[in-house]
Amino acid sequence: MLEVGKTATASTVVSEKNTAKTVGSGSLEVFSTPMMIALMEQAACECLASGLEDGQTSVGVQISAEHKEASPMGAQVSATAKIENIDGRKISFSVSATCADKEIGCGTHTRVIINAEKFMARL
Repeated sequence: MLEVGKTATASTVVSEKNTAKTVGSGSLEVFSTPMMIALMEQAACECLASGLEDGQTSVGVQISAEHKEASPMGAQVSATAKIENIDGRKISFSVSATCADKEIGCGTHTRVIINAEKFMARL
């Protein structure tokens, strides 16, 4: 069941595969902004997972995020999504990312619940 206030968290460890240097968003071996955003979206997906019916999934339609602090190789980064509003199939979240108990990023994210088969048939 989906309800305002529900949260979910996703975590990863900073490694070569998710650094700014590897993903092309910079030249340093620190956790990249695109991967922080992906982790925030993963947390939002996990938040919705138990509330979806068979054949449903969700797609991200908006994200606004600030990446405030760098995270070094080997650090654990966690992202949390919290449902802030439910408007039919449109779900709005607040999202945040932490590393070593310090907030490294924050923002908002919106997802829309869709029928996966119908969505793919339109492509």
